[in-house]
Amino acid sequence: MSHPVTSQPAAALVQRTVLVTGAAKLLGREIALSLASAGWRVAVHYRDSVEEARRTVADCNKLSGGCASFRANLANETAVRNLLPGVIGAMGQVDAVVNSASTFEHDTAATFSFAAMEKHLRANTGAAILLSQALHTHLLTREGATGAVVNLLDQKLWNSNPDFTSYTLSKAALESANTMLALALAPRVRVVGVASGLLPLGRMSTAADVAATVAFALENRSITGTTLLVDGGQHLLKSAPNVAPL
Repeated sequence: MSHPVTSQPAAALVQRTVLVTGAAKLLGREIALSLASAGWRVAVHYRDSVEEARRTVADCNKLSGGCASFRANLANETAVRNLLPGVIGAMGQVDAVVNSASTFEHDTAATFSFAAMEKHLRANTGAAILLSQALHTHLLTREGATGAVVNLLDQKLWNSNPDFTSYTLSKAALESANTMLALALAPRVRVVGVASGLLPLGRMSTAADVAATVAFALENRSITGTTLLVDGGQHLLKSAPNVAPL
C-alpha cells in the first residue's frame, strides 16, 4: 500500500520529549499525563515508587506512545548527573525538563539542623540546577535546538509562615535560581517557575490547574525567568500556616 508524502520538514515529525521528575504519582503524575495528552513523549522519573511509575508510563503511552520510566535518587549527585544522559540514550533526545519531585519533611526554626537543610537543598534545589545544566549541554549538540525547564515551587514563598523551614528555604533558593538560570542558559533554555497553593475560597488549586500551567509554560516561548502563581490570589492575602501538597 502506498502512502502520501507530506511536505512537513523532518524536524516537525520528531516527537518532543520531556523529563518529569517525581512523575510516578500525585502532582508529577498529573503533569506527565497532561503533557502526554498534548503529544509529548514523557520520561517518567521516580525513586522508590516502582509500581506507580509503571502505571504512569502505561497511562502516558495510551495518550502519546514512546514513554518510559527512569529511576534516580535526586539527593545523590552522581545519580542526578546520570539521569538526563540515560533518558537521552534511551529516547534519543530531551527537549524539556519539569522539576516536580520534592523532599518535603517537617521542621521549624526550633528543630532546624544542617542535615535537614542539606537534604532538602540537594533534592529540591541542586538536582533541578544540575538537570537544567544537563539539558542546556544536550541542546548545544543539536543545531538550533531550544528547550525549557519548569521548576515547581510553592506559594509559601509569597505568603510566609514558619513551618517546614528547610523545605521552604530550598524552594526559595530554587526560585532565585530561576532568574540566574534563565540568564545563564539563554537563548537555548527558558526557565520558568510554577507555584501552587490554596485559593482564597478555601479550596486547593487542583493538580489539573497546575499541570495546565506547566504545559502553557513549556509552549509559550516568550516566558522565562519568572514564576507563575497558581493560587487564586492567595499570595495577596495573609493567612494562618497551611500545607497544601498535591
